[in-house]
Amino acid sequence: MLSAVAVVLALTAFPAMGGPVSQASAAAEACTISMIRAGLCDAATVNNGESVDVAANRVFGEDAGEAVGGATDPTHTPTVWYAPDTGNICDTPDRVCLRQDVPAEPVDAGFPAVTLADLVSFRPAMPQFAGEPAGFGVVRMPTNFVAAATAQDIPGVLLGYPVTVRFVPVAYVFDYGDGRTLRTATGGVAWAASGSPQFTPTDTSHVYQARGTYVSSVTTEYSAAVDFGAGWRPVDGVVTARTGDYPVQVVEVRTALVAHTCAEDPHGPGC
Repeated sequence: MLSAVAVVLALTAFPAMGGPVSQASAAAEACTISMIRAGLCDAATVNNGESVDVAANRVFGEDAGEAVGGATDPTHTPTVWYAPDTGNICDTPDRVCLRQDVPAEPVDAGFPAVTLADLVSFRPAMPQFAGEPAGFGVVRMPTNFVAAATAQDIPGVLLGYPVTVRFVPVAYVFDYGDGRTLRTATGGVAWAASGSPQFTPTDTSHVYQARGTYVSSVTTEYSAAVDFGAGWRPVDGVVTARTGDYPVQVVEVRTALVAHTCAEDPHGPGC
């Protein structure tokens, strides 16, 4: 069983066959880890071109802390153990330097790509929709429309995997029922909420030019993303949700001069 991995850089100087030991070899024999750390021994001087052994040894078994590669062999120069993540010499040369865990590279979890067609069984809730004044309007005066939608997380199973699907509203398409539409990033605001009097123009209001009953509606566009447990992954395109029909009766308002109020003359014009 592989219990640890160590990278060993062994700098070993051997005497030539039949010849005297060189000064460089003698210097190598005398080098200690402390001297090497202090910069008193240079790798090039120690070896002097005679011999360099570079080994990458794996430590197997339970005794992963036992030095390998001749570190304790008196016939070799001291083995210099380098920490593989920093390149610094290890504090304890008689022990194997263990490589620190390296952060894993981002990998594809293996989940399939998702398209809008795959989300057919996941539907966002219908947005809320209302008009002001409620259910009617006045010719050539603003009728205010307000829509509201929120982000939604829907759990379920997609392509055989447990998943959470997130829908976030990104746009609203108002259909005023007279052939005019408006696409906007907001759902609008009620007159009371904005502190405005009735019939004040707003970003989502509409002016009808003739009497009649108009069937209005709003369609909300949602961006979609999926999470299989490994983070959110966006899905190209938008999912839409449409409200039911909202009829608006548009009337004309006429002004007439009268001699008495309706309270004074209940049968007067307009009473």
